[in-house]
Amino acid sequence: MNDKIWSKDFIFLITSNFLMFITYYAILSALPIYLVTSLHASKFQVGMVVGVYTIASVLVRPFSGFALDRFGRRTIFLLSLVLYSFLFAGYLVALGITSIIVLRFVQGLSWGFSTVSGSTIAADIVPVSKRGEGMGYFSLSTTLGMSVGPVIGLYLSHNLGYTTMFVSGILISFASLGFAYAVHLRKRFVVGKKIVLKRNNMFEKSSLLPSANVFITMIAYGALLSFIALYGREIGIRNSGMYFLIFSFGIAAARITAGKVFDRHGPRKLLTYCISLLVLGFLLLAMAKNGVLFYVSAILIGFGNGVIFPTFQTMVNNLADARHRGAANATLYTAVDLGMGFGMFMAGLIAQHIGMPAIFWLSAGVCFTGLIFFRALVLKRYERDVIL
Repeated sequence: MNDKIWSKDFIFLITSNFLMFITYYAILSALPIYLVTSLHASKFQVGMVVGVYTIASVLVRPFSGFALDRFGRRTIFLLSLVLYSFLFAGYLVALGITSIIVLRFVQGLSWGFSTVSGSTIAADIVPVSKRGEGMGYFSLSTTLGMSVGPVIGLYLSHNLGYTTMFVSGILISFASLGFAYAVHLRKRFVVGKKIVLKRNNMFEKSSLLPSANVFITMIAYGALLSFIALYGREIGIRNSGMYFLIFSFGIAAARITAGKVFDRHGPRKLLTYCISLLVLGFLLLAMAKNGVLFYVSAILIGFGNGVIFPTFQTMVNNLADARHRGAANATLYTAVDLGMGFGMFMAGLIAQHIGMPAIFWLSAGVCFTGLIFFRALVLKRYERDVIL
């Protein structure tokens, strides 16, 4: 039995994923500035441009899972990356807010397909005995792209101009496509012709409870991303950007180590401890009056979040039959998008009517609810139904 994680195909896959996330976060970091300075967009229009991408991803997730299980992982992965890559050229010719919104919506559709495709293929090619470790490494490539992308996007846009940034996005995304093309799959993961389009094949039933758990914790994560910079400024932190750097280090450390723990001992203690870290981290953040608690919370929340997504992702892939693994990942990603979007919306209302510290007090309560939900419902069902 071959239990090697670092196969040629896995290396090609995580490289493709890393490059794809570089382009995503490079554009995401610089696009609001471009819209305001070059297209004279209002804050509401900037929000529309940023938000429509997520809306498109949420709408397409269930269909992406069905398509992967019906038409084959490789086919859908490559087609979605081809569309995603070509659409970068649209930024060079879209000179109005409406055209940018349409472009972002269509690219969001392709993003929804490509992200679910990549994670499903990763679960397919990683040895079952080391799936937790392998999915941790795959998620680490996402984290690294998230860290490097904004640096590249802001550097290129500030020093070489937006045209250069958009052209670079085209080139990097086609490089991602090239690595994806080099990935080969075993025949049984190519197509499932007997699957038809119906609700049961768009959402995987065995993934619903773990995905609901992810939805709960992502509410707090969405709130954090939306208001941590403003909160830092409110309490006198000059460099709130350092929070994200420390946060990223916490995520990276978690994703390197947590997968091995999962493979050896399962999710019981791992998720219990790491969701508890989220509760503690948000409590410290709510009480922060200086940089000490502020940055300590970044370590705790970063490490906790770094464990949670790949661990639940491994769980849903362990629960699902291989023929429905695409739907399982689509269910999980839909929960992520909905949780983050709901968290962002609720955080805005809380900040406006109560105050920003209240966001993080409530986030701690949300994460505690997620911990109870995991121990009372998800864990018992997982240990009963897991497929190994």
